[in-house]
Amino acid sequence: MLKTKQAILDKIKEYNKILIFRHFRPDGDAVGSTKGLQAIIKLNFPQKTVLLQNCDFSDYMAFLGSEDELLTDEEYKDALGIVIDTGTAKRASNQKFTLCKEVIKIDHHIPLESYGDLEWVEENRSSACEMIADFYDTFKDELKINTDAATYIFAGMVTDSGRFRYREVDGETMRLAGVMLNQGIDTDTLYAHLYLKDIKNIKFEAYVQNNIRLTENGVAYIFVTKRMKKKFGLSNEDASAAVGYLDTIRNSLIWIAFIEGDDAIRIRFRSRFVTVSELAEQYRGGGHACAAGGTVYSKKEMKQVLKDADTLLKNYKENNEGWL
Repeated sequence: MLKTKQAILDKIKEYNKILIFRHFRPDGDAVGSTKGLQAIIKLNFPQKTVLLQNCDFSDYMAFLGSEDELLTDEEYKDALGIVIDTGTAKRASNQKFTLCKEVIKIDHHIPLESYGDLEWVEENRSSACEMIADFYDTFKDELKINTDAATYIFAGMVTDSGRFRYREVDGETMRLAGVMLNQGIDTDTLYAHLYLKDIKNIKFEAYVQNNIRLTENGVAYIFVTKRMKKKFGLSNEDASAAVGYLDTIRNSLIWIAFIEGDDAIRIRFRSRFVTVSELAEQYRGGGHACAAGGTVYSKKEMKQVLKDADTLLKNYKENNEGWL
């Protein structure tokens, strides 16, 4: 990957205008990786114009600061576009990235689609932020980093790895996290922003815990309706957090949250040991082996998702040992 990373650095040096993009409905990794790379480029090349160009935002990660105003179409044509943490082109928050003169893709999802003129994809990385940390570390003899950039990157590493619990986390992940921590990150404040909850969210979590359902073979699931979101005053981000409330049930290796919207029902798949990304791909989605998303358009489709997930879990339990 060194050759690819060097090519990316060369492109960054070549262009005077660099526009950075991420996926829609951004999580901590999407926000942290884009803001982190932006901060590194601006620190090392202060004469360059480096802007984040996205069409939606994250309330959860708003404490990391705002993003930039959108440019006119004409202003994209002489720019280098860098799309981060976005497996397929259609998931980009701002589809105008295609107007850029050249496009670079940096991603850690299972590769389903090639796009852009240059691609750096490592599906075994725990986060895109880990890749940005590695990019800095690879060229640390010529690149500088500061506390702000390291904080953005570390925030994404923490959130996308489940606090360093997921299977993609390895010694290199922890080493790079240490490189970021050594930049003087205020972890007390960062963790407070990430993990303190409003009372409405605590009440919602209690509701979810009291209304968990299990399929015959142990798939845990919850359906968050529009009425439920209104009752608890939830954003779509708040509602999506429900999937994380299902992950501590013994013998339940797959957990699913269905989030009702105006036109579709979003699905959040999570698992322990079992690969769910292929199941997500059957329902207009994809992602990581144990963390993926999809979309359905009816309760009938929801029932089919649960049936398929239950079969997947049944087969896994029958053919594997050591699961809890």
